[in-house]
Parts: sequence; C-alpha cells; structure tokens
Amino acid sequence: MIVMKFGGTSVEDAVAIRRLIEIVKRERHRQPLVVVSACAGVTNELLRAAQTVRGGDKSKALQTLKGIKARHKQIASDLLSGDLLNSVNDKIDELIQELQNFVQGVYLLGELTPRSIDSFASFGEQLSSLIIHAAMNHNGLDAELVDARNVMQTDNAFASALPKMELVTEKAKEIILPHIASNKVVVTQGFIGATEDGITTTIGRGGSDLSASIFGSVLDAEEIQIWTDVDGMMSADPRIIPEAHLIDVMSFAEASELAYFGAKVLHPRTILPAVEKKIPVRVLNSKSPEVRGTLIVYDIPKEMSASGEVIKSIAFKKGITVINVNSSRMLMAHGFLAKLFSIFEEFQKSVDVVATSEVSVSLTVDSEEQLQEILLELQKIGDVQIKQQKAIVCVVGEGMRNAKGTGARIFGALGKAEVNIEMVSEGASEINLTLVVDEHDVAKAVRSLHDEFFGNRN
Repeated sequence: MIVMKFGGTSVEDAVAIRRLIEIVKRERHRQPLVVVSACAGVTNELLRAAQTVRGGDKSKALQTLKGIKARHKQIASDLLSGDLLNSVNDKIDELIQELQNFVQGVYLLGELTPRSIDSFASFGEQLSSLIIHAAMNHNGLDAELVDARNVMQTDNAFASALPKMELVTEKAKEIILPHIASNKVVVTQGFIGATEDGITTTIGRGGSDLSASIFGSVLDAEEIQIWTDVDGMMSADPRIIPEAHLIDVMSFAEASELAYFGAKVLHPRTILPAVEKKIPVRVLNSKSPEVRGTLIVYDIPKEMSASGEVIKSIAFKKGITVINVNSSRMLMAHGFLAKLFSIFEEFQKSVDVVATSEVSVSLTVDSEEQLQEILLELQKIGDVQIKQQKAIVCVVGEGMRNAKGTGARIFGALGKAEVNIEMVSEGASEINLTLVVDEHDVAKAVRSLHDEFFGNRN
C-alpha cells in the first residue's frame, strides 16, 4: 500500500478535487490511503473566526462561518448530485452548527483556550474529507472515510500535540488495514488527532505531511507521496532563481536540512517517521501530475546520483537574530555552555546555528518571542550583543563530504558578489554549510552560489 497526502491547494476547489480523483485512480492498484488537508485558506479563516469572537464580535465570526459553509456547499454542488449531494449538505450543516456552538461558547466565556483553538482548526479537514470521500464514490472509487481522531492518538499538548506511536500503530492496524484489505480507498484527515479521552488535538501547522508520514510508517507503506502545488524539491527558490532545476533524487539527510533551513515544500518534521522505516517519500505536483517530482530515499544508490554533483540545493531563512555572548569566564572553564543553553531550554527557544571560540558563543534564533527575557538572563553570564534582520543561507549536498575546495568555491562566490558573512557553521553530518548574512543580501547570495554550482548546467 501507499500513502497519498494532498495539501490545501490540491483540494481547494472542485477542479482540484477532480484532479485528485484522477490521480488516485491512476494509483488505485497500489492500495492508497489518502490523507487530505483543509481546502486552501480555510484553517486560517477558522482561526480568524475564533480570534474574532474572543474579541467580542460574535456577529463577524458567524459571518466568517457562513462564508466557509457557502464555499464547501458550492464545491459539493459542483461535484455531486441527487441524494448524495443532499446527504453531504446535511453533514456540512451539522459541522457548521457545531462550529456555531463553539463560537457561542467562546462568546459567553470570553476566553479562547488552546483546546478550543484546536477544535476550531479541526473543522477544515473534516469538511474537505467529507466532500472528497463522497466525490470519490460518485466517480466510481470504492472509498471509506476514516476519522483520523480515532487513529491519531496524541497527548494533550494542544496546537502541537505529540502522537503516541504505539497507540497509533495499534489503531491504524485495527481501523485502517481492514478497509485496505477489502480493496477500498481509505480517506482520512491530516493535521488532526485526539487524546485517549477523545478530545480533539492538532499536531501543528503543516502537520498534514507529518500525519501522512506517520500513517505510512505504522502501516509499513511502500511509498509516501506528498502532493502539493510545486514540482518537487528545487535547487533554489524559483522566486529568486527562475531557472532553478528540479532535483530528481535526494537523501533523507539532504531533505531534512533543506526543510529545516527554509525550503517550504516539506514540513521540517515530516520525514522523520519515514526515515526510521526507510520508506521513500515522493514530492509531486497535483496540478502537473505528469512531472516526475522528487524522490527522497534513505541512501542514494550510486547509479541514481548525478556524476560529480557536489551540492543539491541552496535554502534560506529570513527573520534571523544573531546573539553573541562574550565572557572571559569561558576560558578553560567547564559548564559554561551548559549554563548558556539551559537558558534557551528554560524559555523553550530553539537555536538554529551555533559557532564557538575560546571566549565567545554566537548563535541564531528565528523569532523575537521572549527575546528580551532571554537576553536579561544571558547578561548574567556574559556580555551580550544582538544583530537583527539577518538571514541564514544553507548550502546542502551529500557530495560536500568528499569534494575538495567546496568551501573555497562558496566563499569565493560570495566574495565576488560582495556579500558579507556574519557567521559560519558546518553541520556535523558534513552535508551542509550554513552562513549568516544580512537579509538584504539574501537574493544576491543565493544567486552567486547557484551560478557557481549550477551555472553551466544544461
């Protein structure tokens, strides 16, 4: 069996859903489990309605729900007819009524809890999967709708719940496998789950990819397909490098680095469950299903690796703050770094890049949330300076491990482009070199690096 995940733009309207159905028909012989996101923009609208009613404007929140209802009924009307359409419309009415009840509850209480936010957010996937399941059956696919909340068992860390893998495995084999064995196309939701008590949770924005990866992992899928609105992983962001080329195959390690350092095609956590089972992940474009996409594998077979290829891609992430901590107490001292990083742990703040010397540490964070509180604590152990409006540029490729002179080529290209480098860090895996530059130099930096490594590509 395979897992096929379709993102928001791949289910945004009736035209997109018809394409989805044709794609699934093409893969029907591989026993697909179809994981769907909410229609594009719907989750944002639901969260906007929740925030609006928390602010006291119930009427505006209800108006937002009215628009969501009309949109889904229009999609259903474009895809379905007769009794099936009437049945789906009745279920849409029921779901919207549940949402209206949530709006009323938040309005009366005057507060919006993380648990309530997850409840609001979950309705996008419920609505899209309802319509897609019906449309599949209407178009000759024998499909079964499975509520992901009955399978994706999580803890109660609302908005970023962690799946309990043993329970998910047990439930997936109990609930999903029998339908697969009966030769049905199973449709379920990404992004959402539930506690063992049945309370709705979400596993974080972008979590539909993670849902698909988890389902594929626990069911030992032969392949996980991520259907989105781009052709696959690219050698650079096409918005900056229009001639960026599609990457045919890359390793899990390369994809992980790119996902973490700014490539938007995959959610950073997506491929971790697949890695553990060495299940290949294929990124595809639902609007151009004929394009081969990018295959992500545990190890790249020699015959699939381009001869002489040093790097695969150049990613970037803006909105970076550099924090420099200087202290003479670091010299010949133990425990200093432990103390420093304990401060970031206390504030649950992730650090992207780190560079150290005898008496200083430089590191980066990608948001200003609680930054002032962190700086106050850091000032207790050393002199602190911050530099804002920076960006990370990350050069990724398995070929960097063995290619001599790669660093010289990178620094030479940036030097010719007159890009000042604030900070440098090489990953322990030796497949990425991370540079910190000014935000306004990002396009120039990416262009110079892409020209250096791919300029003569046919």
